[in-house]
Amino acid sequence: MTPLALVMIISAYLLGSISSAVLICRLYRLPDPRSSGSHNPGATNVYRLGGKPAAIAVLVCDMLKGALPVWVGYFLGIEPMLLGVIGIAACLGHIYPIFFHFKGGKGVATAIGAIAPIGWELTAMLGITWLAIALVTRISSAAAIFTALLAPFYTWLVKPQYTLPVAMLCCLVIFRHQDNIKRLIEGTEPKVGNK
Repeated sequence: MTPLALVMIISAYLLGSISSAVLICRLYRLPDPRSSGSHNPGATNVYRLGGKPAAIAVLVCDMLKGALPVWVGYFLGIEPMLLGVIGIAACLGHIYPIFFHFKGGKGVATAIGAIAPIGWELTAMLGITWLAIALVTRISSAAAIFTALLAPFYTWLVKPQYTLPVAMLCCLVIFRHQDNIKRLIEGTEPKVGNK
């Protein structure tokens, strides 16, 4: 691993550690998402707490946290596997943020942001999959889990050299959703729009 790649990995983690949900909730004078609603500092919980404008702001910021370090790494000529590690570092920052007592979100938007530099067609496939499942089930976590399961296959179709890093990233996202998976099996997972 080159010193440049190491710097990019550390930078990605630190950028990922900036909790968009907490900061935007403070800006909108909303309750702390870590102690309100589902207790998850992510766009879905912010939507429940404060509506669409705040949730969209969180979603965009969380995606940028994943996209920016991977894009920079891509333009600096870092190899695909290490780009995947940079994306994982950004997601780990989001999930375990050093600036916010290591209490973070699920990493879905940050993961999609990290995958986006691979190609807009892949990003579109992920976005359409998430939206379709979310509209049918009205369950954000179900949409995230199924999209994460399909992402490596989509990547293999578009740019096969990135399949392994994307699969690693998706494993992290699915691992972070283990409580949601239990609630989905039990039929107790809340739907989008429920307070």
